[in-house]
Amino acid sequence: MSLYLDTDTWLHHLHPVVRLLGMLALFVAAFVVERPAWQAPVLLPLAALLWWSGGWRNVRRLRWLFGLAFVMTLLVWTLFYGPDGRPPLWAWGPIHISQTAPRFALGMALKLQIFLAAGILFLSVTRIEEFAYALTRLGLPYAFGFTMTLAFRLVPVFVESAVTVLQAQRCRGLDLEHGGPWQRLRRTVPVMVPVFMGALRRADQMAMALEARGFQSRQVRTILDAWPARGGDVLAALALFGLVAAYLALWWQGVLHIAP
Repeated sequence: MSLYLDTDTWLHHLHPVVRLLGMLALFVAAFVVERPAWQAPVLLPLAALLWWSGGWRNVRRLRWLFGLAFVMTLLVWTLFYGPDGRPPLWAWGPIHISQTAPRFALGMALKLQIFLAAGILFLSVTRIEEFAYALTRLGLPYAFGFTMTLAFRLVPVFVESAVTVLQAQRCRGLDLEHGGPWQRLRRTVPVMVPVFMGALRRADQMAMALEARGFQSRQVRTILDAWPARGGDVLAALALFGLVAAYLALWWQGVLHIAP
């Protein structure tokens, strides 16, 4: 259930703030691009980093998500992109595909792939504790960072609990594989009730544990592991700043837009 890969690479040793800013920089660089060709300078290095860090294993695990997102984005934008003032590339009844639509759709599909790949790369090389540390170092409140990281921790726990309850109910004769959709939906009630009750029980226990540990305290919090900034972190931050600045400059000049 976890995407983190415990390997020894240069990306794993980068400062957590640099890794978080790197993901955001890739988001910004890909977001301002409409031309598919200009997605390549972001997509190719990102694919190389995934291969080098071992994150390509997580991409293979989520290959259906990548495939569906690419195909559906390409299809939707191709069919519903507005007219560009020129004769349509293809028309059939109320459906008109403009000449600009395929290029724009491909750019949007590649943009979404970069978003997914950048997030997977970040989660592949960053622990939850490092993510929380990066958020607090950027000036966000500790409660906000804790809430963000808590989601990553609880989702696997709830899924594991649901699988355990499902296996226990199947041992008691629960059949979820036969019958119509409505019948199978009604049979999930013996599974959902224990899962939700367990989630509420865990939430109550966690609230008491957090209060006992002074979660609401306004004193300055200490950090068990501190990550000092090194020369490689500075170079990586400068490269990311240069990437974002270059793409924003090209976007401001209109180079990244698709002319109708």
